[in-house]
Amino acid sequence: MKKLTSLGLVFLLAACTSQTKQPLKTQLEVREFQTRTFDTAKTEEVLTAVVEAFQDQGFMVKNVVPQVGLVSASREVDVEDHAQAAFQVFFMGQNAMWSKNAVLEATANVKTQNGKTKVRANFQEKVMNNHGGTDRVNTIEDPKFYQNFFDKIGKSIFIEKQKL
Repeated sequence: MKKLTSLGLVFLLAACTSQTKQPLKTQLEVREFQTRTFDTAKTEEVLTAVVEAFQDQGFMVKNVVPQVGLVSASREVDVEDHAQAAFQVFFMGQNAMWSKNAVLEATANVKTQNGKTKVRANFQEKVMNNHGGTDRVNTIEDPKFYQNFFDKIGKSIFIEKQKL
């Protein structure tokens, strides 16, 4: 019994230890990796490339407003962990809750200025539970994620310029 109590205490202390979080980025830092400037004044071409980049990544384009250069899109992702679900059901019964799916929502703003076109993208992840409620909402702040998205736009613009 003493070993079981000691083991429980170890797990409790491990759960209570603070996790080191990365420092919050400033608005300027976030805007910097959310924005890319392309060397073309053809707004419609870049707008089309943005739509194609969303589609290439499995997003459903919901709305395009060319007059203001706005594109919105979303993608659903299954995030259910069956082991976690079984664990929750075993201990919580009908009240069990676990993460079920995530919705990635995205917007992009395209505007041309001084012979160049600037794109600012914003991605947000909303994780939903098995009861349909929201578990958490996070803005994606991974520069590599945005880099990948902008690379797809750049390739699309290049292909369009080459008429391939």
